Amino acid sequence: MKKITLLTAIVMIAFTANSFGQVEASVATSANVITPITIEGVNALNFGDIVGTAAGGTVTVSATGERSSSVTDLLIATTGTISAASFTVTGEAEYGFDITLPESYVVSNTDATPATMAVDTFTSAPDATGTLTAGTETVTVGATLTLIENQASGTYTSTDGLAITVQYN
Repeated sequence: MKKITLLTAIVMIAFTANSFGQVEASVATSANVITPITIEGVNALNFGDIVGTAAGGTVTVSATGERSSSVTDLLIATTGTISAASFTVTGEAEYGFDITLPESYVVSNTDATPATMAVDTFTSAPDATGTLTAGTETVTVGATLTLIENQASGTYTSTDGLAITVQYN
């Protein structure tokens, strides 16, 4: 009988030892859903009044709204409305975001003599990235407008407008 009891004890210990070989642990699962990033256009990019000259040239409006030109004769004392474009970006407070500017686009007139001008060399403030301090940030955008020789007079606009893209980084 001692042999059977000893054998039973060995078998019981063997099965008990297997249960000590397996352990279990768990951790919590969580997710943080943040406010989606959005952008809204506020002010248009406006180069103001420009004189078409025999030389042509470029007019630049900086991201801070300052205007300059490659040829002095393009600008006159009566400036018209000059402004950098502005956008309001909203999202999760203190998160960073990237800014993507277009490469170029065209503005055209609808006057008797149809014509176009290229808009390119975009700059922004902040430059390339920003932070949503308190969940909002203003982005301003400037660019360069190229006039050809004897650019036709008229009011030039773009049907699509200036579009920029923002995304969380």
